[in-house]
Amino acid sequence: MSADTPSNTSSFSIPEDIQHLYDQIELHNYRYHVLDEPSVPDAHYDQLFKSLKAWELQNPQAVSPQSPTQRVGAQPKSGFSQITHEMPMLSLDNVFDSDELSDFVTRIQERLGLNSDSSIEFACEPKLDGIAVSLLYEDGILVRGATRGDGSIGEDITHNVRTIDSIPLKLLGSGYPQRLEVRGEIYMLKAGFEQMNIQAEKVGEKRFVNPRNAAAGSIRQLDPRITAKRPLEMCCYSVGIVEGGEIPEDHFATLKLLNEWGLKINPYLIKVSDTQAQIDYVTKMQALRSELPYEIDGLVFKVNRYSLQQRLGFISRAPRWATAYKFPAEEAVTTVDNVEFQVGRTGAITPVARLVPVFVGGVTVSNATLHNMDEIERLDLKVGDSVVVHRAGDVIPKVVRVLLDERTDNVSEVVVPTACPICESDIERIEGEAIARCSGGLTCAAQRKEALIHYASKKALDIDGLGDKLIDTLVSKELVEKFDDIYHLSKNNLVRLERMAEKSADKLLATIERTKQTTLARFIYALGIREVGEATARNLATEFGFLNRIIEADEERLVQVSDVGPIVAKHIARFFAQAHNLEVIEALRAAGVTWPEAEPLDVGELPLAGKIYVLTGTLEQMGRSEAKVFLQELGAKVAGSVSKKTDCVVAGAAAGSKLKKAQDLEIEVLTEPEFIEFLKVHGVVLDL
Repeated sequence: MSADTPSNTSSFSIPEDIQHLYDQIELHNYRYHVLDEPSVPDAHYDQLFKSLKAWELQNPQAVSPQSPTQRVGAQPKSGFSQITHEMPMLSLDNVFDSDELSDFVTRIQERLGLNSDSSIEFACEPKLDGIAVSLLYEDGILVRGATRGDGSIGEDITHNVRTIDSIPLKLLGSGYPQRLEVRGEIYMLKAGFEQMNIQAEKVGEKRFVNPRNAAAGSIRQLDPRITAKRPLEMCCYSVGIVEGGEIPEDHFATLKLLNEWGLKINPYLIKVSDTQAQIDYVTKMQALRSELPYEIDGLVFKVNRYSLQQRLGFISRAPRWATAYKFPAEEAVTTVDNVEFQVGRTGAITPVARLVPVFVGGVTVSNATLHNMDEIERLDLKVGDSVVVHRAGDVIPKVVRVLLDERTDNVSEVVVPTACPICESDIERIEGEAIARCSGGLTCAAQRKEALIHYASKKALDIDGLGDKLIDTLVSKELVEKFDDIYHLSKNNLVRLERMAEKSADKLLATIERTKQTTLARFIYALGIREVGEATARNLATEFGFLNRIIEADEERLVQVSDVGPIVAKHIARFFAQAHNLEVIEALRAAGVTWPEAEPLDVGELPLAGKIYVLTGTLEQMGRSEAKVFLQELGAKVAGSVSKKTDCVVAGAAAGSKLKKAQDLEIEVLTEPEFIEFLKVHGVVLDL
């Protein structure tokens, strides 16, 4: 769509770049207001609009009635009957910082003939990011709902607004005017928006771009049954027509009265009387922005007294007595220079977009997460694409969509590495999983700290005193790089560390020496193989008896082990197929780490073979997961519920319905002290 050259300025030639601005703004207007498919972030549109206004201020003789600056929105969408607004629904001018806000107040003071020290009361509230609508009530009954449209003509959406719970079909109380037009914003809560997109993906439908887009699309459904299913709300922000009755003399009191009549208003609505209070409100709401359950893109400041509003009047498309303070944009357009791959602490390979730096969310952003390859495929992203980047509060910037219309022939595909960029180990991506991972856990520098913390944890080698902070210090000072370095630490190294006295160093070294003697199950668990927990590690140790037999087992053999499915078998086989992992194991053995190995026992020979136990309540001297391991090592099956087949229930503190059911069924019950004695009798060594 192109803006026409003004007929009364035929001698004035509009520059080509300004004509291009017309075309861009009109196209974005059409996509935003009519198709509900915004192609650029609001901030990008605002900048285009601001550039055009600046040019027109310098060239007033060239301002066309068809210029985008002379209209509010776009033409109504076809498919709805049209409504002519009896009182135009205008837009607001914008300010972007405290200086511009102060200038806005100064202009008002000057127009009202007040000096700079005079106070003016303003009503302030969040600027919801939704779709502006008008509701008409006659004798308290909702008779019409309409979109703003182009400000003069909107769309009749009466059937749809009647489905929104926050819009009363009949006003509460009494005293309302015979005809009352209420104006407000229909929007969608963030949680509802996310749920809608999850559901859309499940059924293969197109995702909504943002909550505003989702709200606009929902309210413009030709079938109101669809609108009724959408999580929409409406918040009132003003009145239009008032006939056959009266309202208060100021905006704030009017909104409070609307609230009494059953209409929703924003809970952050306040009154202020000076510029500093306005700025304080801006600061407060910017801090709250990311925590709000709905999207806002700024704040609205309105002169509170209606008599002053009337004196101030309007310009062509906006009131002089109100402005929108726009927050730093949470979205911006930039270009993807490259896509690199980072390795996380757990080995997850994450693609990261390297961007042409862009200011968004209050900071300059040059990197954005892409999450995983599935996300790259969903976005259809290529290196060189123009993209929309989103950043809200302290949230990590992310690419939310690709501007496919702007794609050139110079883009290139994103190439996924086959080897870890840190340690060159194979990258593993299980079919059906979105995340690819480095398989070099024990040797990959990116995963080193996490792997060491796991190795030393209570359920693994149980090296008491070697916690997260100390491991972090040891790694950062390059005293520990590999697992076996733990066993080569010296007292001289340790006492040089901050808050490490000689006694503490001696105690830690003694613990490290003692825990060299472990079990095969603990050692397997300590290796940190993907999805191999305590139970799986124990089942592997019980099944094979020797570590070398586990190393040599193929996937077909591994899946025969209890609790090992095809995916876990693949993780185990791939782990032991990596030469560097075997080198780590040999280095640990050489450092003195050892465990008893023997031919596996026949499960039927275990003392609790065939018995079913249930754990309930709180065990105070050991965790229930630890108790479960002890029982399974003795051959018992640990169930989650009590039945006639249950042989024994171990009941800790505050045991509830399971204990009662066991008593009703006359099933044997052991208290925690009795259970501990029971384990000792059966040869279980406890460290309590």
